[in-house]
Amino acid sequence: MNYKDDMKKNYSENCIILTTKGKFSGYDGITYLAELLNEELPNAKFEYTNKLVEGKIAFLEWKGEGGNHYVNDGTDSFVIENGRVIAQTIHYTVKRKSKRN
Repeated sequence: MNYKDDMKKNYSENCIILTTKGKFSGYDGITYLAELLNEELPNAKFEYTNKLVEGKIAFLEWKGEGGNHYVNDGTDSFVIENGRVIAQTIHYTVKRKSKRN
């Protein structure tokens, strides 16, 4: 399954995403944010450190590393209805890896 198929399978076409970068909606918003994360952490590897689900609400904590950057404080929350995300919040801070001598 490719990225676009996965997005359509898992997200409502009218989903709302709130981030420190602003408010985004729909498949265009999801695509923009995914491409932005890929630019910030190219070829990233992610580690999911906490996953919680209660009814329609889910919470995810994560770390990621790609290129010369990393994230240690990634958090996403989701509201899910009929098997699809209808709302999401995203927070993470991209930091530059220090140069080693």
